Amino acid sequence: MLHMLDAEKNKEVLPRHIAYLDQLDQQGKIFGRGPFADGSGGLVIYIADTREEAQEMAENDPHVLEGVRRLELKEWNVLRPR
Repeated sequence: MLHMLDAEKNKEVLPRHIAYLDQLDQQGKIFGRGPFADGSGGLVIYIADTREEAQEMAENDPHVLEGVRRLELKEWNVLRPR
């Protein structure tokens, strides 16, 4: 989760954030992504072999690097319908 810290600076950094995620998406590293409807931030679900790999991808997001959003990283265990 990427919690909004600076909505004004977000406007400036957003194109770099989207380009970064587009690149990861092309590499098959994104399961889903998008902003929260209330403007409080957004969610990115990474596809990674390890937590460390996911953390590296998340921490290299321009929103995190430039202090626009606060990263909250959680491991998610996907349950498939039976």
